[in-house]
Amino acid sequence: MADALELLLLNQHAIAAGLEEAALWIEARGSVYTHDNITTALERLDINADAITTAIEKLRQISSAP
Repeated sequence: MADALELLLLNQHAIAAGLEEAALWIEARGSVYTHDNITTALERLDINADAITTAIEKLRQISSAP
């Protein structure tokens, strides 16, 4: 289960990196409002990534306990 969550987390990081690149490109072309919306979504992804990381760590602790 922890391995599957970790793969999903890695996918989330990859999607976030792509969105960040798109946001910078959009901002450079003058659409600050759209850039801000994407940035807000990226902040939520970061918060969720932290929670997923914590869950993965807990699952790994449980699975390695005697």
